[in-house]
Amino acid sequence: MKVQFSGKPMLAMVMGAVMLAGCVSSAAIVPTPREAPRAVPPVTRGPGGSVSMPIGQPVRSATPAPRGTMDPGFRRPPAGLNDRITQLWKAFPGKTGIAVQRIDGEWALSQRGEDLFPQQSVSKFWVALSILDAVDQGRIRLDQPVRIGREDLTLFYQPLAARVQAEGSVTMSVRELIETAITHSDNTANDSLLRTVGGPEAVRRFISKKDLGAIRFGPGERLLQSGTAGLTWQQSYSVGRAFQAARAALPEAKRKAAMDAYLANPVDGASPAAIASALTRLARGTLLSPESTEYLLDVMSRTRSGPRRLKAGLPPGWQFLHKTGTGQDFKGMTAGYNDIGIATAPDGTRYAIVVMLGSTTSPIPARMALMQAVSGAVAEFHGR
Repeated sequence: MKVQFSGKPMLAMVMGAVMLAGCVSSAAIVPTPREAPRAVPPVTRGPGGSVSMPIGQPVRSATPAPRGTMDPGFRRPPAGLNDRITQLWKAFPGKTGIAVQRIDGEWALSQRGEDLFPQQSVSKFWVALSILDAVDQGRIRLDQPVRIGREDLTLFYQPLAARVQAEGSVTMSVRELIETAITHSDNTANDSLLRTVGGPEAVRRFISKKDLGAIRFGPGERLLQSGTAGLTWQQSYSVGRAFQAARAALPEAKRKAAMDAYLANPVDGASPAAIASALTRLARGTLLSPESTEYLLDVMSRTRSGPRRLKAGLPPGWQFLHKTGTGQDFKGMTAGYNDIGIATAPDGTRYAIVVMLGSTTSPIPARMALMQAVSGAVAEFHGR
């Protein structure tokens, strides 16, 4: 039984939750190991229908059901969880998508769960899956060497670029590239894996073969980012801040037209519900071999990006493995601010959690606070 929920975003652009999030430091959101987790106070509605909620506060995980009894959250969402998610979704400005699915259960819920949102670096997840599927088929080896030269460099975050520039080229194994692409979100490492597996079409074939649903895969980092900015890719853009300089030199109207086109029909778009389903299938072991499943989940547990996103909303004792994605900014708006992952409760119950901000001008602390509130709600209602 799969339950889906939908609604329409509120027009109000200012809410108590976001104001609260902007007034406190993100460090105050996560308790220190010696703090006792506190239950989240209920959401309240103020004058004019404004929503006030404690975003990102520590929550207390529920006590597991006694042995031999039916877990009440197996077949249906815990009472109140959908309402909490809906209130959080309504209160946050911009295009927002949220999906939660119980991996070891029978339910899923979402808000704008079927809409397409820009993935950005979340798409590295599909590259890793495609590579490991090829490993399972014997077409690629984890110890297979891959050469990376200056002609392979991309843009934005690519720690590998310094080594390549200094040495002329480097050779890394597929295993090392997966680790670097997922845990560090290195764009050059990811595009090197993409080239090794057969390019964007190979990833698209994997998505289709596994029937993953509403998930697109873009043309690779260089073409995706240059197209979103209104530029035609040149390899010289991979050096230093050449790309940023070329982008800044464009007429504002051209940049806006390119950004609007991307947001209206993202070439790397994916629906939150489809991503949650794919995470669920990975965790259940139905996408890859047992060895590859265990390996990828282990790599995702070491992700370094986004420590104040979904992960920070979970109370002590919970585990979280994930992949983030962040798009380009234009006049204070970010095209894609995402986190997707698998949360595991102390009793072993697992949830796929996806939060995607398709376009928002909210400050970064408010974005992180929304994500923390979503994961915190999952933990708070767990076992009810």
